[in-house]
Amino acid sequence: MVPLQQQVLRTDAAGMPLEWIDYQQAVRLYHGGQVSYTCGTLLYRVRGGISSFTGRQSVVEVNSIIATHGTNRAIHRGYVPPLNNSTLFRRDAHMCLYCGNHFPERELSRDHVTPLSQQGEDSWTNVVTACKRCNNHKAGHTPEQAGMQLLAIPFRPTHAEYIYLKGRRVLADQMEFLQAHFPRRSPLRERLRQA
Repeated sequence: MVPLQQQVLRTDAAGMPLEWIDYQQAVRLYHGGQVSYTCGTLLYRVRGGISSFTGRQSVVEVNSIIATHGTNRAIHRGYVPPLNNSTLFRRDAHMCLYCGNHFPERELSRDHVTPLSQQGEDSWTNVVTACKRCNNHKAGHTPEQAGMQLLAIPFRPTHAEYIYLKGRRVLADQMEFLQAHFPRRSPLRERLRQA
């Protein structure tokens, strides 16, 4: 068994990754009869009360991946995951895309490739992770104007990639499941393969 902080990957009945949940949410889904099937390894064996009728204790076994009834029609081709710094920094592997050095999250910032002052957008395809020093040096300029080289092209993650980026301590079976939903030419897939 694993620590209770380990997240469970919830999918819809078609196997599309939806979200990370904790063991308590998973037990509620099992108890409510909302689980279609399970995959992956057994994470938890949660014991409940003893039935006065049968004299047996209830037990719920929670796997690392659980599929719930129904499908999520909200996830479509035009889906844009919410942009926030922690997932942006994970997308870019906590690396400044100007100097190429890795930093802890507190030393990173969101840089707009085309600055907002030059009509740039606050979107996945216009933001990169930058160390505070490089971001200050670039200031309100484009990389070309500042004489700086951008090391990678920013991209918008798909829903499955975003779910991966939101995960903490993603288990091997969960990673394999998520990667099956990444686009073939995903920059994230390529980076994970090289790691």
